[in-house]
Amino acid sequence: MKQHILVTGGAGYIGSHAVRALLQEAYDVTVVDNLKGGHREFVPPEAHFFETDIGDTALMRDLFQQQKERGMPITAVMHFAGRIEAGLSGKEREDFYYNNVVCGERLLRICEEFGVKYFIFSSTAAVYGEPETVPISEDASLHPVNYYGTTKLEFEKRLKIESDKEGRDFHYVALRYFNAAGADASGEIGEWHPHETHLIPRVLQVAKGELPRIEMYGADYPTKDGTCVRDYIHVNDLVDAHVLALKYLFDGGASDVFNLGNGAGFTVRDIVSVAEEVVGGKLPSVEEPRREGDPVALVADSTKAREVLGWEPKRAALRDIIESAWNWERKK
Repeated sequence: MKQHILVTGGAGYIGSHAVRALLQEAYDVTVVDNLKGGHREFVPPEAHFFETDIGDTALMRDLFQQQKERGMPITAVMHFAGRIEAGLSGKEREDFYYNNVVCGERLLRICEEFGVKYFIFSSTAAVYGEPETVPISEDASLHPVNYYGTTKLEFEKRLKIESDKEGRDFHYVALRYFNAAGADASGEIGEWHPHETHLIPRVLQVAKGELPRIEMYGADYPTKDGTCVRDYIHVNDLVDAHVLALKYLFDGGASDVFNLGNGAGFTVRDIVSVAEEVVGGKLPSVEEPRREGDPVALVADSTKAREVLGWEPKRAALRDIIESAWNWERKK
């Protein structure tokens, strides 16, 4: 029997790329998405789609039961659903806690009820906060500086509690992303949020004339040019790691956490400079005050994912990442 994977948030940016990767690996895939931030057209017809909120326990239980009665019980979950706008998290704490912790906990209870053993969680480098050393390894201190990171860390803790339960055969992998960027080579799916807050798509929206200028939040960081440093990783490299993590669990791997990043840091000005090369013109920008909760530098040490999962980023060049994002922006 083929493994049947439930993908929450599978109509969103990273989730939709993961759905395609899973289908290419011949898994059965069911997508759950409330479409508040996702797009129905991102879900391939080969995947089963349910428009619902994972916090609706009754509907989610019905979904699991239906799949079981069809002879296709859900055997693993890839959990992407949740709020991701770090800058808003401090102002909308209740909503972030509900979406990222409460709904996740409800999903875990249904997984327990239906005997789901395997769980892949979309976590974040924001769990580290302001790191003491860079690059950041998985054993670094966990002190989130924004509420988004706090909620992700809280759900990681819930996963560990579930995995440690006596008599519960449950295993998880939490993947701590650095900055996901880029788009599928097909140009059919890409980053498309209702209120875009991520740097690369905002820069490219300026190039398209959809935004008036690039806002650089903080020009006084202790970096080479005063702007903060981030590690950008292509979305398809991210989802490759998800598939490998799933296989790792199916093969008996223990519950664990892994960083996902290229190990190279780029400033905001670096991003703008490469984007200008890609689009072929200068882009207007303005310096703004720092945003609360933005660390100086977040760069991954992904040695563990490479050694344990056998993961290797294939699309690490910043220009390639931005070119794929630009290809998507022009088509969407």
